[in-house]
Amino acid sequence: MTSVDACKVSSLKGKVTLITGASSGIGAGTSVLFAKLGALLALNGRDVDNLKKIAKQCTDCGAAEPLLVPGDLTDEETVKKTVEQTIAHFGRLDVLVNSAGILAMGSIETTDLAEYDKVMNVNVRSIFHLTQVCVPHLIKTKGSIINVSSVNGQRSFPGVLAYCMSKSAIDQFTCCTALELASKQVRVNSVCPGVIVTEVHKRAGLDEEQYAQFLAKCKQTHALGRPGEVDEVAQSIAFLASDAASFITGVNLPIDGGRHAMCPR
Repeated sequence: MTSVDACKVSSLKGKVTLITGASSGIGAGTSVLFAKLGALLALNGRDVDNLKKIAKQCTDCGAAEPLLVPGDLTDEETVKKTVEQTIAHFGRLDVLVNSAGILAMGSIETTDLAEYDKVMNVNVRSIFHLTQVCVPHLIKTKGSIINVSSVNGQRSFPGVLAYCMSKSAIDQFTCCTALELASKQVRVNSVCPGVIVTEVHKRAGLDEEQYAQFLAKCKQTHALGRPGEVDEVAQSIAFLASDAASFITGVNLPIDGGRHAMCPR
């Protein structure tokens, strides 16, 4: 047996994979890694220019040209068209990676209902709907779903109330759908990152100085003493999507340098 055969993550070769949030951050990193592993990609994101750049990174790895299905997944018609175009192009769907999401600052005193609705629509409702539309196709292939949640779903933090609520919802969504689809051999898991070096915190409002201080604080807030990198999350997503995780379902896997296990002293 060769080393490639021994590594079951290589089972992703030729697997049709729809990745949302693929134009930046964890979604982008996951797209490039899956391309290196030989997956056939359908990439969704709202920033078309960035999506094209990620697609080029994929082809530069020697991968097949990804199908680009850009759009805002809070729009129900966009969700339907995204899945329809993916199936029309590839004929099937093997893996769904729900990576699209937003971070918003705010407490019970400062978060208005419009902001709350925006966070829940992007982080929960759109994932529910897209997964619902994909499930019949994933049942046919006995496929796999990976949701990108957060340590914020497992631990409570002040000042990001709606975001924490949305990620707790995704953790329950993961476990419940895993049980509902297990008899059909569709596996459902999530990754729960701690602080990962991406642009998401800046988009939520942190300036350069605040972000630098935020990352520096990771020396205390993460047991391993640092923030994580996108590839560390992407590698875990690849593992869960592959045959290497064939007996794993209903797991919310912390990728957080030990943060979920910590408490103040």
